[in-house]
Amino acid sequence: MSADPVADDARAGASDDGETVVVTGRRNGRLEETRKALDSIAGGTALIDNSAAEDRGLITNADLLKFQPGIFAQAGGGSDGIKISIRGSAINRGSGFFRSGALFEFDGLPVSGPGGTPYELFEPLGNSRTEVLRGANGFDRGSVTLGGVINYVSLTGKDFSSPLGIRLEGGSYGYRKYQVSSGGDYGPLDYYVSVTGAHRDGYQQQTRGRSFGVQANLGYEIAPTVRTRFFFRYRRTANQSPGLITVAQVEADPRVANPQQVALDADRIQPGSFWIANKTEFDLSDRSALELGVVYHDYPIDQQLGVNRGRWGYTDLTGSLRYTRTDTLFGRDSSTVLGLLYTTHPDKAYLRNYVRVPSGATARLPVGALVRDAYYKGTDGNLFLTNESEPVERLHLLFGGSLIRIKRGTGVTYPVIPDLTTPYRRESWDYGYRAGFRYELTPEVQLFGNVSRSVEPPNDWAFLTTPPAIPAGYPAQGLAAHGLDLRDQTATTYELGTRGTLPLLGGWNLSVYRADIRDELLSVVVDTVLNVTAESNASPTRHQGVEVALDTPLWRDGAGSSVSLRQSYTYNDFTFRRDPTFGRNELPGIPKHIYQAELAVDHASGFYGNVNTSVAAKNWLDYANSVSTRGYQLFGGTVGLKIPETSYRIFADFQNITNKHYGAVVSPAFNLNGSDRTNPRLTPGDGFTVIGGVSVAL
Repeated sequence: MSADPVADDARAGASDDGETVVVTGRRNGRLEETRKALDSIAGGTALIDNSAAEDRGLITNADLLKFQPGIFAQAGGGSDGIKISIRGSAINRGSGFFRSGALFEFDGLPVSGPGGTPYELFEPLGNSRTEVLRGANGFDRGSVTLGGVINYVSLTGKDFSSPLGIRLEGGSYGYRKYQVSSGGDYGPLDYYVSVTGAHRDGYQQQTRGRSFGVQANLGYEIAPTVRTRFFFRYRRTANQSPGLITVAQVEADPRVANPQQVALDADRIQPGSFWIANKTEFDLSDRSALELGVVYHDYPIDQQLGVNRGRWGYTDLTGSLRYTRTDTLFGRDSSTVLGLLYTTHPDKAYLRNYVRVPSGATARLPVGALVRDAYYKGTDGNLFLTNESEPVERLHLLFGGSLIRIKRGTGVTYPVIPDLTTPYRRESWDYGYRAGFRYELTPEVQLFGNVSRSVEPPNDWAFLTTPPAIPAGYPAQGLAAHGLDLRDQTATTYELGTRGTLPLLGGWNLSVYRADIRDELLSVVVDTVLNVTAESNASPTRHQGVEVALDTPLWRDGAGSSVSLRQSYTYNDFTFRRDPTFGRNELPGIPKHIYQAELAVDHASGFYGNVNTSVAAKNWLDYANSVSTRGYQLFGGTVGLKIPETSYRIFADFQNITNKHYGAVVSPAFNLNGSDRTNPRLTPGDGFTVIGGVSVAL
């Protein structure tokens, strides 16, 4: 189970009398090692201790990613397909889409592929920590995207050693969730397994959802210098889809769903996705190491959102290599990383559309008749090299370059229409780079900066979302007929910042950045009945902003009681530069200002509590900036008890206490001409919510 004992001691419970031992000391040590490693990166990073996050309800990863500057993570529509954007990456996406714009990893191995990142495997329970490397700061992890890297690190038997762990959550809108877990540490061999299941009726109409998942890993120390670990994740989900509603509907009654989606009983099912991986590490010497990884990822989708049914078949195969060594340069350590990340579809991915509700061009066809059969091919390869040296004391310089190989292909194999359903294929080489510095003003205070070039190819399915469409006379009328050429999104990003700790101020992390983007990938839903999304390259755009995290201790006594204030602020300035149609308009999809704060009390008796608030500015719905949401402020709080010297934990989490009506996720439109009445673009956030939970390791 993900719950950890209260104390930071090496062990909780007793072992001499035969009781279960739950190991936490080594886990805390790894957290501290990771924190130091992230703090040595010349750019914005963050570390999330999942155990601390589990002091409250964790329905989706949006709950896990709270208080992270630079990250927009919002759930909506009852689905765990949340919208995640880092520094405006994938700003065009709504909830329920494949994630784009960042490299998502489990245990340092990719979940992302040429088709993007499916979301169903991202169960927040069962992980030890989450690492966030914003922008180019994930360069030596193999990321060349605008957003960077989010890495979810699994619990292992060395973190959690107990034959049985149980966590139960439940609360508003029919929500209930369970986790049963087990872990063991037997010297060179350890294991961890977590089984989760959840159900929720949903706050909004047409948002019932359920899920079941298994996460496991097995590690073995083959020799003192050779370690291997096998990873397994499986999860299936089924989520009704409420569609999008208008600003007026959100303000009046956000529990309503789009009538069209209700009439169609819209549903999205992930019938069962697998992620199977191995990572093997070799200590070649005391100053060099080699890491090899391989991933098999299979993720089918059964999409029943409109009059047609879409069945997707996707499989990714990934190989990774990472060689690190430390030499001496200028009389000090010089660290080098050489890496290779290669992901491809071993077989063609596909999307097969079938008649679900006969109507229009399919009115005379039976349910289940094939309408269109399309395939996708994609490969992403990245060979990268970085070096960090210290030419003078306390000044660290880093340089890195990458060679990028991109392949994309798509085509329609049914119906075959001469001179129209022609295959599309392209191959290209590109490059990325990163240069930066980190200067230690004092042992507690750093300055840093970097400049980088990112490259992001379109998801391979995006090439087949645009006109020309299959003409009248075919059941697939209106669906895309062949792939159009889309250019890769590139950006030059500049970042300056500081991090550190001071006695009265506490710990902080501040980054200021600017990204000049060419060919940004933006998309618009052009047909809500057929669920057709058009994606294209934009005129030059600019993303710039400020990211601030501040954790201030207000009071502490000698017994371990404390009061602290945690704050996070993000300024998002995302605009066209000189667009022929929209000039210097702001890009829709993410609020310009986001502020979060939490005042927390922790008592030595094990009691803890907090009050928190989230504030967001208005959010544009279209590129014309003609319609926007209202800004909003939410209030919440948590109370709980972690019983000392045991692993028992109980909590109650209160969210949106004032029952504020607000738009959580925007799916941007092209131009609403001042009204969203006939083209709704909003997914509302949940109303007043109470979640209670209990966890224990036996």
